[in-house]
Amino acid sequence: MLLARVAVPVPLGQVFTYSVPPELARDVTRGARVLCDFGRRRVLGVVLDVGDREPEVAVEKLKPIRALVGDEPVIPDELLSFLLELARYYVAPVGEVMRLALPAVERSALKALDAQGLLEKTKVRGVGGRLVQVAKLVDGAVAEKPLRGQAKEVHAHLSERGPTPIGDLEKTWGNARAAVKRLVDAGLAAVDQKESVSDRFFELEVERDAPPELTASQATAVERIQHALDSDAGGAFLLHGVTASGKTEVYLRAVEHCVVGGRGAVVLVPEIALTPQLVQRFRARLGDSIAVLHSGLTDRDRHRMWKRLRSGELHVAVGARSALFAPVKNLALLCVDEEHDHSFKQEEGVRYNARDMALLRAHRAKAVCVLGSATPSLESEALVRRGRIEKLELPVRARRATALPTVETIDLRRIGPGPTTERLLSLPLCRALEQTLGAKEQAILFLNRRGFAPSIVCEDCGEVQSCDSCSVALTYHRARERLVCHYCDFSAPMIRVCGECKSDAISQEGAGTERIETALAELFPEARIGRLDRDVAAGMKSEKILDKMRRHEIDILVGTQMVTKGHDLPQVTLVGVLNADAALSMPDFRASERTFHLLVQVAGRAGRGDSPGKVLIQTRTPEHAAITFASRHDVSGFIDRELDDRRELGYPPFSHLALIRFDSMDESTARIAAEKVSRVARKAADRGVEILGPAAAPLTRLRGRWRFRFMLRARDRRLLRKPLLAIARCEADRRVRVALDVDPVSML
Repeated sequence: MLLARVAVPVPLGQVFTYSVPPELARDVTRGARVLCDFGRRRVLGVVLDVGDREPEVAVEKLKPIRALVGDEPVIPDELLSFLLELARYYVAPVGEVMRLALPAVERSALKALDAQGLLEKTKVRGVGGRLVQVAKLVDGAVAEKPLRGQAKEVHAHLSERGPTPIGDLEKTWGNARAAVKRLVDAGLAAVDQKESVSDRFFELEVERDAPPELTASQATAVERIQHALDSDAGGAFLLHGVTASGKTEVYLRAVEHCVVGGRGAVVLVPEIALTPQLVQRFRARLGDSIAVLHSGLTDRDRHRMWKRLRSGELHVAVGARSALFAPVKNLALLCVDEEHDHSFKQEEGVRYNARDMALLRAHRAKAVCVLGSATPSLESEALVRRGRIEKLELPVRARRATALPTVETIDLRRIGPGPTTERLLSLPLCRALEQTLGAKEQAILFLNRRGFAPSIVCEDCGEVQSCDSCSVALTYHRARERLVCHYCDFSAPMIRVCGECKSDAISQEGAGTERIETALAELFPEARIGRLDRDVAAGMKSEKILDKMRRHEIDILVGTQMVTKGHDLPQVTLVGVLNADAALSMPDFRASERTFHLLVQVAGRAGRGDSPGKVLIQTRTPEHAAITFASRHDVSGFIDRELDDRRELGYPPFSHLALIRFDSMDESTARIAAEKVSRVARKAADRGVEILGPAAAPLTRLRGRWRFRFMLRARDRRLLRKPLLAIARCEADRRVRVALDVDPVSML
């Protein structure tokens, strides 16, 4: 009997067997999307395999596949095998994993199913493309008569720029449609219909660039990567380059090498909204023949990108972590820029790490994976030292005239504030800002706290204004005169008297970016002050602020870690880190590593142009290893020190972790569930697995739900699988949400 194993989109750790009707026998293949009954509804599933075999249950209990959706397998074989391995690695439901790679369903396919009466019990929405008319020249056609007027200008434009939507031509030439018609009548042009795209990354035209001359270290790195690509055996590299060393140029050369050979590439960046510069550089080198995958795409445009990649029309996908699942044909290369960035970890649903899974997908596809960073993660460095991946060094900046900035630490225990009373604007920092403004240069100030004041406290009774749903203090935002929770977005009016003792002695404790911006405006009234944080630059709005920096319409930019990303701002000569200790106090064994990464990355924004850069790090613990090594740009020294500490304490990369989280509206319900499941894990675990907890999470309450967790730790990753499977199969209280997080990044 012909049976198909199908992954359906439900949070269950199993696949389901369906019979294949004779009329679908030739079309139902591995990777195909099918419509099938599940309980009282119909769902879209993905076929994992098809075979003629004996059913494991009674034939009358088997349900048939209702219909095939689409003309070809929706997930290619290489990608499907990778997704199955990902599901196994993270002990995640296969159906949920398949969702990561599935495009929307075309409206035409749904109409065909609806005509057969098959969509009565489904809630599937389709997408359909909007067609636009595109004018293009006919190859080899020569005008019999000289062209005149707008027809001549449109012909010249098409000759230089290639096929262009007629709607775009009309923005320049009012009678473009008539001009195109004259060209068509003369046999010089033709009009096609294509799906439109409204991606903001392609709104502006980009001039094609010429590849720059490589430094010696860049040339060596490009040669090694291209050699690995040509060998067809795959390989993995850690591209460790100081800030502004030209890592992007190495990616570009490797991607070009793939495209010329008719092969595909995926380039992952931490947050696509913060790295439009990278997209523009790829467009300048490769033209618009790239797919950019990001959260701002509509379902229609996302589906359009998917189709062009799946068909092989496009060979390159650039995007955030979800681009890992792009159906690129003949995949030969995966590049992970800023591989240390924790944004590559998905914290909800299927909790995968795109950096780790890029290595896995490359390995399975016999492709090359390049991890790039100025501050490599300890996990990647450990792979180098174990001989699993090869390290490529870019020790100098690509522009030979530029050098790494000088770094000074300011001990806030001994040095007071400058002309303002704000302690985070120390006297040395204020003087450095004066010099920078006097030289008509730019400065960046980094403070990883937004809002005006991080907490509001009554000076008489000590009451702290806290969120009713989360165990955190409310942050005061003066621009809105509101108290805001940065976890659940609850907000309330700013208080004037204490709710407990009715005192009016209300104190605004600490400083956020909004407060620093206000203090700077008072201190330097002639300076143009800008701010870059989630309050003013959510999503793609950040690029507008960065464009102002590039045009020198901002003198001092104050921001959260959004300013530490890989922005190239040549006129920035001063970087100030206002409070380097903030991240060090987090209850997380990675706190030191995170702080070091932030300091080195933000320091790298200084001195990228013709003028030398200077970095001032303000701290109350100048002797801390993360700060001392960052001030010396000593990445290898910090890694050696931190690896020694991790080895002694038994933390990754010398062990493997899994964090099991529980949350519920009721505190005791969550605690009892955590205790019950931890006993199941202990019973299933073999010797060599350490189970810590359960205990309340550091953030005990979030969005009204009480949180508990316990942790599994083992030297050998394989030992974790048995207790994790036992946990996944454990019958849980429906009032409790349980999440398995393998290789957790956030310990909060």
